[in-house]
Amino acid sequence: MNANNSEVMAVHGEGRLVGSSSDEEPGAKTTIFSQNEIPTQSVSNRSTDFINRYFPLTAKISWNDWKWQLRNSINSLEDLQKIMKLTDKEVMAINNLKNRLPLRITPYFASLIYDSAPSHPLRRNVIPVVEELIQHTNEQSDPLHEASFSPVKGIVHRYPDRVLFTVTQFCSSYCRYCTRSHSVGKLDKLNKQNYEKAFEYISKHTEVRDVLISGGDPLTLNDETLDYILGRIRSIEHVEIIRIGTRVPVVLPQRITDNLISVLKKYHPLLISLHFSHPLEITEDCAKACNKLADGGFPLGSQTVLLKGINDSVPVMKELMHKLLKIRVRPYYLYQCDLIPGSGHFRTTVKKGLEIIKGLRGYAVPQFVIDAPGGGGKIPLLPDYVVEHTSEHILLRNYKGELCEYPEK
Repeated sequence: MNANNSEVMAVHGEGRLVGSSSDEEPGAKTTIFSQNEIPTQSVSNRSTDFINRYFPLTAKISWNDWKWQLRNSINSLEDLQKIMKLTDKEVMAINNLKNRLPLRITPYFASLIYDSAPSHPLRRNVIPVVEELIQHTNEQSDPLHEASFSPVKGIVHRYPDRVLFTVTQFCSSYCRYCTRSHSVGKLDKLNKQNYEKAFEYISKHTEVRDVLISGGDPLTLNDETLDYILGRIRSIEHVEIIRIGTRVPVVLPQRITDNLISVLKKYHPLLISLHFSHPLEITEDCAKACNKLADGGFPLGSQTVLLKGINDSVPVMKELMHKLLKIRVRPYYLYQCDLIPGSGHFRTTVKKGLEIIKGLRGYAVPQFVIDAPGGGGKIPLLPDYVVEHTSEHILLRNYKGELCEYPEK
């Protein structure tokens, strides 16, 4: 894909890599590493095979540079066909993505799917199919009505004591079921003036105790920008908790550098919400990234979207939840898939979600929620464990299906 000598030179600052689609995208400029930011040289066997096939002149230092990964991301049909055989459905869908959620896959994540079957769960996460072009009547571009709760650009203020701050519309890889598919990937960048207006809004609303920084993916911003954003938020006296929502450890684990950890550690208490969809995403590289974050003192929680044919079974979800615990990530939310355009082939019934929660009884059970259409907010759902409730007692059904009685007097 980029087998030319200029690539070898580019890592030393002598040229731009060929895979960047826009100068506006994160990582579009050449990287020159400082002494404490030389990436680790280890590369997995699978990644090595992929590099040898499709990036034969790429040095390990390039592969482990997160900005190199962004510059060389796969974002066109031509690029994708160079590394894998596509189905007619996939080709047709990619050819019809104009004004829709774009295609973008990091080389790292591509190395996990380049030799996969069309039904492979990770492949279905990032490669569109024609069903994505079909919009059902109950689907909306902004099903959560975030625009209605946005007083200034970048801020969504739905719940009284917390705000969502979408600091970028860029992601390193685009999930085909993304809630914000109407806005992400459009390179509608916030400038410093937009940021300052957002900080001013948060400052004036003293009821806000919790700020969730999301996007897009905020960890695609450079360390200096993150330092600026986090510093300004932490300086607001009434903000107690800052959270970051990211999928970077899954699709771009190279981003979790020592320097990033040093920046983030300045702003404790800082919580990090990660997004996992399948146990195959938890590779050695992903595990290292998560453990590095955990070692930095950041509580890690996982949010998973329930997806038909990808993770809608108890065995798959149980494996995912157990693997998350092994890399120090707490299962937090299981989301019913939002009603975005073209998501019908991903959505399961709510009943299926309840069945999965029931089958996960133990120590790795996320909270199953529906983010209600129309901006109603997150609504938790549980299987029907209460059989009868009177003034005398409550009759409950346990994980084995047995009835248990507890007195109310």
